[in-house]
Amino acid sequence: MVTAPSASDINRFLDQAIGLAAANVAAGGGPFGALVVTPDGRIHEGVNHVTRDNDPTAHAEVVAIRTAAAASATFDLSGAVLYASCEPCPLCLAAALWARIGQVHFAADRQAAAGAGFDDALFYEYFDGSRPDLMPVRQTAVPAADVPFQAWHDNPDRVEY
Repeated sequence: MVTAPSASDINRFLDQAIGLAAANVAAGGGPFGALVVTPDGRIHEGVNHVTRDNDPTAHAEVVAIRTAAAASATFDLSGAVLYASCEPCPLCLAAALWARIGQVHFAADRQAAAGAGFDDALFYEYFDGSRPDLMPVRQTAVPAADVPFQAWHDNPDRVEY
């Protein structure tokens, strides 16, 4: 269980994420900033590096999660809190779930991002099932489909996650 941050902490960290986003725009990057605050109180920053790195996954939240995980030497960020200048897109929400982030707080919403020209709202439509045409995804049954899972199951040295 994550201890709920105080309202003043939430505002302070959101202001910091917004400041990172604005500074990133001034540096030629995207208008997104994020922080991961780990249970020990350390603050790990991330800004959008999509265009800088030609990496469509380098969203501010993902960068902050990567930074926090590397600094903490663990992929499990249970108890950490993610603060974002804007509502996390489905990619960033999935990354936060995989990292076991305990809470997410954000400032601007997906409509504000859409108004600035970002696709976040459209992607939510895809995931709620109303826009399957955006990217068809289909399973193809092949005989070897379970081979990697069997190898995983049989590996006594696997690290569960």
